[in-house]
Amino acid sequence: MEVRAELRHQPITKHTSTLDIHMSWWGMSNLLFDGRELTMEEQFRLIADSGFQGIDAFTPEPGESAEQWRALLEQYGLALSVNVYPTSLDDMKAALDRAAAYGSIKAVNVQVMTPFVIGEAAVTLLSGIASLADEYKLPINIETHRGTITQDLIRTAEYVERIPNLRLTADLSHYVLAGEMLNVPEQAEAYFQLLLSRADCIHARLSNGEQIQVDIGTDGSHPMLDRYGQWWKDGMRSWRQSHPEGGSLLFIPELGPPPYAITIDEPSSRKREISDRWEQSLTLMRYARSLWDSIE
Repeated sequence: MEVRAELRHQPITKHTSTLDIHMSWWGMSNLLFDGRELTMEEQFRLIADSGFQGIDAFTPEPGESAEQWRALLEQYGLALSVNVYPTSLDDMKAALDRAAAYGSIKAVNVQVMTPFVIGEAAVTLLSGIASLADEYKLPINIETHRGTITQDLIRTAEYVERIPNLRLTADLSHYVLAGEMLNVPEQAEAYFQLLLSRADCIHARLSNGEQIQVDIGTDGSHPMLDRYGQWWKDGMRSWRQSHPEGGSLLFIPELGPPPYAITIDEPSSRKREISDRWEQSLTLMRYARSLWDSIE
């Protein structure tokens, strides 16, 4: 696949910190290769062979499912990051108990499903969740996401300022869409920079201010990509500056199936995605590495 020069994979510069790129398991949903869906093992092999360091999914169910995941992750040298959806501190503890029981989890991404909790109640809940990271010895990142406790950009910025140990998964596409930011105002830019300074994980998706997930082109030709790329690079730079001891920043191309993906009707009454999600995930992976390697 031909891509713009800046998207081609560059030799990785030696740093004490690394960029770990995980493929979204949700993003693999309903993908067809040569007209068929891949088996679970074929998907693991494809993800590993394509250069991803891990998979972003859910904590496997105890028993046969957990053993299958553990075996395939080990076989293909992949790490696992997981997603949880609590509505309370007790929910979060239960999710972390499951994650700890499974073991070997890279990070926990949290969508707090209480969009109407605001003010002191929200600060109390988020503070409690953030404090569990030390207790469970697991990185906990609160995702910036519509329909959750962080659905509002201004409120989320306030939470970050009030909770020093709050770490984020930065998915700015949700705020670009919610604010209908066809042009990003300076006030929003200041908030974005604050959130990026707390991001231990970045979710990669482009909204154009009207749709949550637009076709970026397999060559990365969408005009908004440069804007998102600057945000992602700012987040990477900030993370490296705040982690002089090293470690890894997590980056996840998160391109979802319909209705996130835009579709068109076909004569057969089927709906076809206008984008090749897999190829665009690879483009975002290459682009992220080029951004990381360009940081001085």
